[in-house]
Amino acid sequence: SLSSAAGGRPCDAKDFGHGSLVCACSATYCDTLDPLVLPPLGSYVKYESSKAGKRLERSEGRFQPNAETPGTTTARTCCSPGDRACPTWWQRHSVSPTDFHLTLDTAQRYQKVKGFGGSITDAAAINIQSLSKAAQNHLIRSYFSEEGIEYNLVRVPMASTDFSVRLYTYADAEGDFQLKHFNLTEEDTLMKV
Repeated sequence: SLSSAAGGRPCDAKDFGHGSLVCACSATYCDTLDPLVLPPLGSYVKYESSKAGKRLERSEGRFQPNAETPGTTTARTCCSPGDRACPTWWQRHSVSPTDFHLTLDTAQRYQKVKGFGGSITDAAAINIQSLSKAAQNHLIRSYFSEEGIEYNLVRVPMASTDFSVRLYTYADAEGDFQLKHFNLTEEDTLMKV
């Protein structure tokens, strides 16, 4: 059983074409979530975004014992009306939306999750720096604060990537195995560090 709950500040949707919306963040407004709270034991919280306009829409449900596989639980979910992406997936996989099951084996453990985050590439840094200081503050809070999505990890690429405006490395001298010519670049000192 799912119940929908509106939360935080809604998306300021902008349509840039290509059949999807983007949530705009400015110096005066950014969308936010309600504070994240762990659900009661046996329940789950689902956040869903879609091309149909959902932006981290929150819903809750309860796990049900799985009669087919003892010791596991199942979460059942289905598409929401108006979600254009879902019918295609269901048709492609020859199942109806109400037949989708997620089965969890609580006895089987894998790696621990240390956190969630994103990457600060040269392109990301250039775009962040192009914002006003107030908009930068809103953006950073929307990623890292309790009123945002609470990222706690960031990946910073070493040297240039395909998201850089030029190619560069940290030691361009051929045969410099002692790294005597190692040097950070302008991109590092102005955008990453």
